[in-house]
Amino acid sequence: MMSPPKRLKSSRSSQKPKRRAGSSIAERPIRQIALAELKDDLSRFLRLAASGEIIITRHGKAAGVLIGFENEDDWFDYRLEHDREFVRRVAAARDALRAGRGVRLEDLPPRRSS
Repeated sequence: MMSPPKRLKSSRSSQKPKRRAGSSIAERPIRQIALAELKDDLSRFLRLAASGEIIITRHGKAAGVLIGFENEDDWFDYRLEHDREFVRRVAAARDALRAGRGVRLEDLPPRRSS
């Protein structure tokens, strides 16, 4: 007689929800690590940082933050969210739309095929 198949640990119900790098997680305490310990095992802490920011301390005081990314898209999103020029241009475009200076997609001429 065969036993029922074992459930894999990576089933959907056991997977953690994806977190955007740089976002805050209120229920999880922020991990702190001494700079000396970080230097000894940087690759391990980079993997840990993909699931939550790590505060780097020097002589017991906060000195920096280690932020990891689960994939290339997270890195790209982080760069856009923290690019001052991009954020400024988005704000200016939103202001223009509110002032009635925008163009609706329906009003754009159809694209020509090449």
